[in-house]
Amino acid sequence: MDAQSRGRAEDIDPADQWVMNPQTGNYELRLDQSTPQSASSSRPAGARRAARGASPAEESATPSRTATRRRQQGGEDRTAEVPGQRSRRAGGGGGGDRVPPQAGRRKRKPAGSRKKKVLLWTGGSLALLMVGTATAGYLYYEHLNSNITSVPDDNAGTGGFSKDRAINILLIGTDKRTGAGNEGYGDKNSPGHADTTVLLHVSKDRTNATALSIPRDLITDIPDCPTTQEDGSTKVIPGQQGVRFNTSLGQAGRTPSCTMRTVTEMTGITMDHFMVADFNAVKTLTSAVGGVPICLAKDVKDPDSHLNLPAGDHTLEGEEALAFVRTRHSFGNQGDLDRIKIQQQFLSSLMRTLKSNDTLTSPTKLVKLAEAGTKALTVDSKIDDIGKLRDLGLELGKFDMKNLTFATVPVLDNPAEKVKATVVLNTAKSDSLFSMVKNDISLTEVEAQKKEKQQAAQAEQAKLLEGTRAEASDVRVDVLNGGGPQGAAQKTLDWLQNTEGVLKSTNKGNAPADVPQTTLVYAPNQADQARKLADLMGLPAGALKPGTTDAEGLEAMTLTLGPDFKGAGVPITGPAKAPDDAVQADKKVCAK
Repeated sequence: MDAQSRGRAEDIDPADQWVMNPQTGNYELRLDQSTPQSASSSRPAGARRAARGASPAEESATPSRTATRRRQQGGEDRTAEVPGQRSRRAGGGGGGDRVPPQAGRRKRKPAGSRKKKVLLWTGGSLALLMVGTATAGYLYYEHLNSNITSVPDDNAGTGGFSKDRAINILLIGTDKRTGAGNEGYGDKNSPGHADTTVLLHVSKDRTNATALSIPRDLITDIPDCPTTQEDGSTKVIPGQQGVRFNTSLGQAGRTPSCTMRTVTEMTGITMDHFMVADFNAVKTLTSAVGGVPICLAKDVKDPDSHLNLPAGDHTLEGEEALAFVRTRHSFGNQGDLDRIKIQQQFLSSLMRTLKSNDTLTSPTKLVKLAEAGTKALTVDSKIDDIGKLRDLGLELGKFDMKNLTFATVPVLDNPAEKVKATVVLNTAKSDSLFSMVKNDISLTEVEAQKKEKQQAAQAEQAKLLEGTRAEASDVRVDVLNGGGPQGAAQKTLDWLQNTEGVLKSTNKGNAPADVPQTTLVYAPNQADQARKLADLMGLPAGALKPGTTDAEGLEAMTLTLGPDFKGAGVPITGPAKAPDDAVQADKKVCAK
């Protein structure tokens, strides 16, 4: 029932009472339906635009939207007014006669009725506001869409994703020098390479993720790549065998779809989508989140990447952030594999920053991030819409950061090179790793299981130190030097015999081969001797290596000193209990 047919009842919706004054071209609130609109009373311009989204001229030439809509529905329009006409039904008067003010007076209604009017009016205003913001949202949506750069995926990936399966995204960082300020990094005319590549796998249940880094100097085969040209035609770019992985992008006209094909050929893992970031992406995205925290254990000064920072904690954005992820001469052995570790640490910190601060809840920061992300990234054409990117981002963001595992494709130095510059797959390890990712096995869970097994093994090993101890005089042991300091075997023998009373001991010289750590090999029926010697030497439980066959006669245990041996009488493990005068930094201690 419309406002008029309710007979001017008190529950008339005020939102229905806005009509246009033909003298002013403005919408006005008509409190008395039979009273002409005055030229002085006008509705706020913003509310007018929000209500119809049309200019006054357009409104004056068009019947009211309510009337038009109801006529289209085939029903009688009892409230429709053409602008400039008054209602003939107000107060029951005929023609255009004006109703006396007294006739239009209403009895005072209870407070509850007035509250209902207020609620109705509030609802009408909210609806108008939503129309206005929705229009603004649509315009901004279109603006973000216009920011997005996309290139065809050439059917190299699935071209989609869904909530009921795992997601594989190929993240490619290119060293292309486009953008303001980037020409100074050298090689400014290069079409770019796949300089940093990460295969991001998010599990089907969205509980965990694996980020698998692919070394740029990995020698691999690049398959033939059907590639969409600028005119829309397709050209097959011939593949190459035994070349660097980073040439899968930019070289010979290859696009990101070719890098995607190369990764699938290498790993057996089918990609869904790709995203490409250049130098500018690193600068703008890190600035959009307010900087990325990093920590340096030493001063760094790299003339190539222009990174110049003292040791300690820093928050990097813009040029400094780019310099950090590009540096190759500041950490480890100054190679690409160590740079990958730095980049993984940086990405981890970036993701923690996104989830830990108010970036994802602050409208201002979200706008900055949306602007930076849509301008900085190149995506495949199947996700070149802000709505699709949003949906993908929501899926990718479901896993807990503690369940994100970074790993690097297992590699070996290229055996064909005398001067090591490239690497090849370590298939003994890489095949199983690729299989785990392909079969949606969580590396986080695998690492947790591995840790549990190690802890269980350590606990089992620790039991070797539980039990009775033999007397020192009953301990029989042969001492060998398997990587300890020169003369370590004789010094240990002298100490055991002269200080500890282990007289049944012998120096057997150098071991047949060096050992990674000091070990004590013994038979099951020598366990009490082994525990006694471990006490004397300060051997950890991990050093004890029990055999399966009992010793016969005067057979001795074998103690092989490794590089962890610090000297006769110096425990390898250190004391089991902290000194009584030790001070912990987090505890308040008063001077005495």
